[in-house]
Amino acid sequence: MMKALDANLIQLHQEAKTKEEAIRQAGQLLVDNGNVEPGYIDSMIDRNKDVSVYMGNFIAIPHGTEDGKKFIKKTGISIVQYPWGVDFSDDPADEKLVTVVFGIAGLNGEHLQLLSAIALYCSDINNVEKLADAQTPDEIINLLKEVD
Repeated sequence: MMKALDANLIQLHQEAKTKEEAIRQAGQLLVDNGNVEPGYIDSMIDRNKDVSVYMGNFIAIPHGTEDGKKFIKKTGISIVQYPWGVDFSDDPADEKLVTVVFGIAGLNGEHLQLLSAIALYCSDINNVEKLADAQTPDEIINLLKEVD
């Protein structure tokens, strides 16, 4: 499942002021790599408005809405690391800090498998810390290649 990982889709040491900016960065990587058309990014933003893509344990997994599926050309996962964190809460008093964002585009329902595999791996906070501390895209790929 994690064969969709590609070093071109991984950005380390990024900063974002808002969750929308973080989601757009993850989405833009998918656009630049030919996984999705630009319209998919807006559907990722819309999805987060419906249901927060914050998953706990410092991770967020933005993905598109049902409507956004038409923009997907091939399954892909983008990974953006934010060492200083991005707040994904709607209420500043209820901070939901995210250090790793996984942008997902899945053809034929593959996003559900990707979502559950990533959520399971990241349910162990030690795994999230390793991703947040990774210094190279290859390090992230190696950490995730065991995930299925």
